[in-house]
Formats: sequence, structure tokens, C-alpha cells
Amino acid sequence: MAYADGVGALGWLLVSASLVLLMTPALAFFYGGMSRSKSVLNMMMMSFGSLGVGMLAWVLFGYSISAGPTVNNLFGEPFSNFGMIDVVNNYADDPTTLISAGFGATFAIITVALISGSVADRMKFSAWLTFAFIWVVLVYAPVSHWVWGTGTNGEGFDALLGGGGPLFADLPGPYDFAGGTVVHINAGVAGLVLALLLGIRKGFGKEPFKPHNLPFVMLGAALLWFGWFGFNAGSAFAADGYAALAWVNTTTATAVAMLGWLLTEKIRDGKATSLGAASGVVAGLVAITPSCASVDTWGAIVIGFFAGVLSALAVGLKYKFGYDDSLDVVGVHLVSGLWGTLAIGLVASGTINGDAGLFYGGGVTLLGVQAAAAAITIVYSAIMTLLIGLAIKYTIGLRVSEDVEVQGIDLAEHGETAYEEAV
Repeated sequence: MAYADGVGALGWLLVSASLVLLMTPALAFFYGGMSRSKSVLNMMMMSFGSLGVGMLAWVLFGYSISAGPTVNNLFGEPFSNFGMIDVVNNYADDPTTLISAGFGATFAIITVALISGSVADRMKFSAWLTFAFIWVVLVYAPVSHWVWGTGTNGEGFDALLGGGGPLFADLPGPYDFAGGTVVHINAGVAGLVLALLLGIRKGFGKEPFKPHNLPFVMLGAALLWFGWFGFNAGSAFAADGYAALAWVNTTTATAVAMLGWLLTEKIRDGKATSLGAASGVVAGLVAITPSCASVDTWGAIVIGFFAGVLSALAVGLKYKFGYDDSLDVVGVHLVSGLWGTLAIGLVASGTINGDAGLFYGGGVTLLGVQAAAAAITIVYSAIMTLLIGLAIKYTIGLRVSEDVEVQGIDLAEHGETAYEEAV
């Protein structure tokens, strides 16, 4: 139901922004539980650190770059709303724009926090905070502008990777309702690049790095699922039909993805695990994010099932190819993010502008457009993340020493441990 007076929309955005903000502490539990006991605090602090520097980066520059007057359709003017001061000063007359800006901040925060799972046990905390700030400004915000930017220059700006934009004029799509390209592909590629820059952990591939607290993992997954309704349904920017469709599709795909992951585990390993259930939940949430308002429930079932299966298979690729993606950011977020983005070209039901996917009679054009948008995001994120990572590596350094890694990064970086030994 839409609210013509705007009060309902404002309330919905306030709730949605709060739900998305909850996702980052939820991620701290999810990643923290997957970590070893000697590095759990550092892992959780990387999420909390993302809350700090991510919000600051967004307020200072990110919002302007994402939503400001466009510069050649590439980015918003970085100082057009420095400190978000204009929208803050106009809070009484236009509160919806203000909370929309805050809503955008929560997306930036969770996106950069996702990357931290690829660098567990071995990245300096100071290097992480530096990376997170710069990455939000130089990578997340421009990609957000490409996909969701509207510009405020009165020139009818169409987003670079949005429908009707300069790259895809007169073509269907591309579509990204809540962040397949902006959030998950972007973060997944960045995680892979950082993992390669840092190198493998001592003992990688030779000793098991088992999750130290599976109840933490399941708690984190549950809270992520809850917060994700703000992510997907909130992206309708109103309590309307699109929000309702996004809610139902998000729940459907996530439930089926969990089953798909568990089935894959059972067939491959003979056991269906709690870690698999939690990971399947996240894979489903990731995959349905870009398509939650453009598919029907049959499409959501297809997207969810294959997300669970594909990500369950993909998490083992790090051992085959030798990259140490510690907590499976690549296997879950990049793989399911790519699948969910491409799946729009297959199972979109025509709810947005009548554009249908291949299996709904729409031909292959939309699939090609979705693939092109994903490819552009991958290339940009990879190049920029590499440059940022190299700059930090050759200045303050990226990685802790081997002694710190062996002893435990919690004690060395934070002067505390999660579990005190009995005296």
C-alpha cells in the first residue's frame, strides 16, 4: 500500500534503514563464529570498524559521489554535499531525502564489511580501517552512482548502469533492485583481490581452520535474514506492492537456497551441517537481492535453489586455485551475486517495465545486458581495489607478522582475547 502523504514512506525508510544497520553487527557474529578462537575479536572488530569509517566516509564524500550532480555520468561531484550538510539543514522540509541518504549509508557500511571475511587472521586493523574508508569513497560510491544515481543537475541524468542510461539506451534493463552489482559482486571481487594481495595464511590447505562457534554463525545468519528485509523490501522506498513482492521473494529464495546447500552437502559429504544451513541462507539472500522485485515465486525458487547449490560447490574452489578467501566471500557473495544478477535475464517476470527474461518469453537481450553490467562492475572493482591495496601495502603495510598470526591477531592488535583461560 502506498502512502500519498509521504508519512508512511518516511516511517518505512526509518525502519528499513535500522534493519540494514543491524546487518553489520549480525555479520560480526556470522564471521566471528566462523573464525578461530584466537582471531574472533579481530574479525568482529572489522565489522564494527566498518560501521565507524563507513559512516564517516559516506557523510563526508560518499553521499555526494553517489547521489550528487553527475560528472559525465561517472560520479557525483564529491563536494556537492560535503558532510551531507544540505540534506541535514533541510530536515524539516524534506525528511525523506535525509533518511534516504542515511539508508544509503547503511548499504555502504555492510558492503565494505562483507569484504573483511576474505582477509581473516592476517590483515592489520589499521590497514583495514584505512582500506574501508578509501574503498567506500572510490569504489562503492561511484558504482552506486552508476546503478542508482539520479543526479541533481536538472539535465535528466540516467545512471550509467541503469535502464535508459548511455550504455544501454533503448534496451531492457539492466536491473539491480537492491544491490547485486553494487553490493555483492563489488564486495566479492574486492575480497578476492585483497586475499590475493595478502597471500595465504600459515597452514592454509594443510590444517583445518574450523569455525570456533557455530551457534554464533547461526545467530548471525538469522539476524542477517531479519535485517535483509530492510535491504530488499526497503529498497522499494515505500510500503507498497514492490516491497511486498520483495519480502515474499526474499523469504522464498532464502529458504530454498538453504535446502539446496544442505542437499548438496548431503550428496557430496553425507552430512547436512549447521554451517551449511547458515551459509545457504546467506547465499539465497545474496542471489535474490538484485531480482527480488522482478521475479515471481517460481523465479525465486529457481534463483534460491541454484544459489545454494552453486555456492556450496564454489566455496571449495579456493583450495583448487590456491587463493585464501578465509570465510568464503568469493564463494558466496561473488558467485551468488553473479548468479542472481544474471538470473534476471532468465526468469524476470515482467513486473518492471514489462521486461521479461528468456524463460518468460523475453529473449536473450536482457540476459546480455545483465552480464555486461556485471562485467563492468567486476573490472572496475578489481582495478580500484588492487590500486588501493597496493598503496596501503607499500605505505603502512597490509599484513601482520607471522608471529602475530601464529600467536593470535586478537591479542596483538587489540590487547585482549575473546575467551580468558581458566586460572
